[in-house]
Amino acid sequence: MNLKIYFTSLLLACTLSGFTKEYKIGSASELIALKLLPGDQVILRNGDWEDQNLLFKGNGTSQKPIILKAENALLVNFKGNSSLKIAGTWLVVDGLNFKEGATSGEDVILFAENSSNCRLTNSSVVNFNPNDKAKEYTYVSLYGNRHRVDHCYFEGKTNIGPTLVVWLSAIANYHQIDHNYFGPRPDINGNGGESIRIGTSTWSMYDSFTTVNANIFAQCNGETEIISVKSCRNTVSNNLFYESVGTLTLRHGNYNAVFGNIFIGNGIKDTGGIRIIGEHHNVYNNYLQGLAGTGLRAAVSVMDGLPNPILVSHWQVKNATVVANTIVDCKEAFSVGAGKNTERILPPQRVLIANNLIGNTSTAVTMVDQAADVTFNGNMVDDKGTITTLPAGFKLVDAKLKKHEGIWQPEPTSVVKGAFTGNFDFIHQKDVGASLSEGQLSILQSKNVGPNWMNTNKITISNK
Repeated sequence: MNLKIYFTSLLLACTLSGFTKEYKIGSASELIALKLLPGDQVILRNGDWEDQNLLFKGNGTSQKPIILKAENALLVNFKGNSSLKIAGTWLVVDGLNFKEGATSGEDVILFAENSSNCRLTNSSVVNFNPNDKAKEYTYVSLYGNRHRVDHCYFEGKTNIGPTLVVWLSAIANYHQIDHNYFGPRPDINGNGGESIRIGTSTWSMYDSFTTVNANIFAQCNGETEIISVKSCRNTVSNNLFYESVGTLTLRHGNYNAVFGNIFIGNGIKDTGGIRIIGEHHNVYNNYLQGLAGTGLRAAVSVMDGLPNPILVSHWQVKNATVVANTIVDCKEAFSVGAGKNTERILPPQRVLIANNLIGNTSTAVTMVDQAADVTFNGNMVDDKGTITTLPAGFKLVDAKLKKHEGIWQPEPTSVVKGAFTGNFDFIHQKDVGASLSEGQLSILQSKNVGPNWMNTNKITISNK
């Protein structure tokens, strides 16, 4: 009797847990024929996958995702008219490499509408472009919600359209885009060359809650906006922008946070920092070095807005906080009222610029619009004699800056130590300027960024 109960219990346990299967396939038609269950794995055989349009569908669980992976990421290459559509829940794609081809559709990799909790990791899309550069085309399109794109590599996009785009709906996205390497992208000579776009003008007043964290954007020169945020309540944090001709732009939407990012321009023309448009943005604890841009491409630009704006307009800046950033070796630290013209006539309102450290920068602040309602408080400027006048709220100091691994940092006896003033619910530190941890600085060595099968250590920063 006890033996019968034991085998019955064992059978029941096996039935409840389910048996997972592993499939090894060599074509898109084999994939579509599979009836995948939670925990199943599909292995793509080594070799060239020419003109293969994969549809990866199924419904896994948080504990048992369905996995589609390369047998060897270095040996599975998608070419020709190839693409991937991810349609379902709790699906993971690992180790795919798209190179030197072009899909006939609009997306190389598409997360389908109504999909959720899916992941693209350890993969790459390189020089995968149609011949017609005017064709709007993306490498990765994210519909649905709660997806993750991580440890991927993207390079060489030449066509109109963002490299990666987040599409909004009435349901917030909650996507996570992290530890990816966005490599060189040439100037397309117009709009639509973003490396990441979050939302559209039409959906810009909806919440996305997308996080862009710990990515590298290296020589991303597609257009003025490297990242274009066109939605609300997103976080852009701990990324490295390296020699990229453009800016991180809060283009539409409100309540976005930008912090912990590092910008290295190396003096290259038109390299820029952070551009602010809209309401209730917090920009803090960023490090900006060697940026040669001015005006709309200044280290931090706060724009003028349009009266009676429509969704595609530049909305007036209101209630922005710019605090505890370090700006060194830049041409222009702050441009307030940037972009003012005969149409953009509404100056920024209720803007606080406080506890920022500026070093060896030609211009500390340019008041393009004198009517701007901006408060400067507790900012420090370490200057070698080029700046003679400063507005109230800026103080000339010897910050005792010393370069360590390419980054200017104040020595322990610096006047910036313990000089932070004011209380903010989103930042808690004691020093003026950015306070970046060793973990945040590790991105300068490309640590843990990009696929594990690719060398992404391509960053050079002078220690002089």
